[in-house]
Amino acid sequence: MNLLFITMDGARRDRILKAKNYSKLIEKGLFFPTTITYAPFTIAAMHAVFSGMYGTRTGVDSYWSNINFKKDLCKTLPRYVKDKGYTTYADVINKLVLPPIGFDEFVIHDELNDNLTERHLKLIDKFNNSRKNGENFFLYLHYSNIHTGIMEKVLKKYNNFSEEYFENKDKNEKFYDELFSAADDYLGKIIDHCNEINLFEDTLLVVMSDHGISVGEKLGERAYGVFCYDYTLISTVLFYNKKLPNLKIDQQVRSIDILPTILEILNIPPDSNFMPIQGQSLIPISQGMDEPRIAFSQSGNPLDSNKPPKAPNIYSVRTDEWKYIKNIHDDTEELYFLIDDPGENVNLIDTAQEKADQMRSEMDRILNS
Repeated sequence: MNLLFITMDGARRDRILKAKNYSKLIEKGLFFPTTITYAPFTIAAMHAVFSGMYGTRTGVDSYWSNINFKKDLCKTLPRYVKDKGYTTYADVINKLVLPPIGFDEFVIHDELNDNLTERHLKLIDKFNNSRKNGENFFLYLHYSNIHTGIMEKVLKKYNNFSEEYFENKDKNEKFYDELFSAADDYLGKIIDHCNEINLFEDTLLVVMSDHGISVGEKLGERAYGVFCYDYTLISTVLFYNKKLPNLKIDQQVRSIDILPTILEILNIPPDSNFMPIQGQSLIPISQGMDEPRIAFSQSGNPLDSNKPPKAPNIYSVRTDEWKYIKNIHDDTEELYFLIDDPGENVNLIDTAQEKADQMRSEMDRILNS
């Protein structure tokens, strides 16, 4: 079975659930709308996805740490499929966002000038021809236009405390919606073309968002990569192939669960010569098993600086009902009951001490694993 993997960089969950083309795909696929990303920025998020491990284990836990990736200890998705004879190709925004080992070709597109719809359709056609010749492929496509729009019109214009930005949330939402609408159009054209050429007869499609983006929810974060709140931590993942069940599963899962899920679908066992994968396949959940997944995330608050710190200074653990946040930079804690407080506005750290202790213990367990 071939593998087509699309990352919709910066796609917010709330927009995904209402989008026209996304919704058509959700109706057919195995969809997990509460997939908690390891990090609310692409570099650490995608290293975690491709390795099935948190950055505490892989070495990639900040914007600056991709050079620390433990490539000799972490077997990544392209290496797994490459070992099975797949041709592997990545089209990405820059050389930092993914661990490149295992890709036959690792190509960087021009985020400001390339038409990603046309570019990616041509790549799909190229690999469809290989497919006709009986060759298996893994094609990774990075849709980066939401990220680019935010970079050009938000990150370069405002800082994390700009009054003009945070006082104009309606304007921010309108701009984001324009970017997202174009992203949904892109996805619709890609899926329509894949259906026209019957690609999904023998190809697994994976569509994920790596993190969300702020539209001004919390002062101090104008986009992403600062805090550990749900508007950037909640991502989504969808698996589609005609042999997979059509289900929408609201239970919380984790981005580190994506790799082992793909491996199970492709019948590729984990490689015991490398560090164990921390994630768990989502197939048992799709078959009705009750398997709660506690999610761990890290971020780096730049505070008064314009640059993110070299190491994470905010940690969080999340269940379906609770979120605990440890702010290393000022030694404060936050605790939210997400069922009643999805906006994470009422800090219960002083009033729900037993739950806080439980969540601290979970964080310690993950950090020491």
